[in-house]
Amino acid sequence: MHLTHEEFEEAVGDALDLVPVELMDQLDNVAFFVEEEPPPEDPELLGVYDGVPLTERDHGWGGHLPDRIVIFSGPLQRMCQDREELLEEIAVTVVHEIAHHFGIDDDTLHQLGWG
Repeated sequence: MHLTHEEFEEAVGDALDLVPVELMDQLDNVAFFVEEEPPPEDPELLGVYDGVPLTERDHGWGGHLPDRIVIFSGPLQRMCQDREELLEEIAVTVVHEIAHHFGIDDDTLHQLGWG
């Protein structure tokens, strides 16, 4: 399954539109990116949250660059057989990485079915 970069970015935007507004309104200083491939040391990585979770910020936190959520198109497209499966996996990956911003760890996400 392969989408153009623009189509993939649109699919990530559509996945973000599925996240409840109440949750999106609580995102603080987060930027979303699409990159083709993850770092070579983790070639199967679907997405990554790079930042300071809300649960670890204190009163002195501020003036920092935005946290980054990166969705990797290459591994997602290679693992999916059709468009429907790809769109679902993009949505799951987006939710998974947003959850890290709120301080939810991988074990909890797997228990909740978002792993």
